[in-house]
Amino acid sequence: MNIENTQSQMRKGVLEFCILSIIQREEAYPSDIIEEMKKAHLNILEGTLYPLLTRLKNADLLAYRWVESSGGPPRKYFSLTEKGAAFYKELEATWREMSDSVERVIEGPKVEEIKSPDEGQEDPAISDQPEANKNNEEGSATGQINP
Repeated sequence: MNIENTQSQMRKGVLEFCILSIIQREEAYPSDIIEEMKKAHLNILEGTLYPLLTRLKNADLLAYRWVESSGGPPRKYFSLTEKGAAFYKELEATWREMSDSVERVIEGPKVEEIKSPDEGQEDPAISDQPEANKNNEEGSATGQINP
């Protein structure tokens, strides 16, 4: 099995969420997104980012505005739409739940989690009386005899 492939798939799985996380804080220029991702050790190329931004814009999750630049062509700044903000909130909730679950799996069970969740409650399958005696008692109480 190729570890690089697995690592790449893990990164791809969180890429959209990370990009939306950056944009939800404030509108962002693509090179700023790339720089922030690099600082977080999540390198992304322009050839990956621009199609993703276009797809998110086409899904009405992002909007953009052009800003004139003194040193070159106008710049496109992206921001979340109302639909994008709601989508981001759902993704964030999913991420927090999933990352907590993954952490629990990685860490393994704690001593208190190993105990039965019903500890302290009597298990109906366990009784002081053998099953045959229970049936006989129930049968005599109802007037029926259980074999």
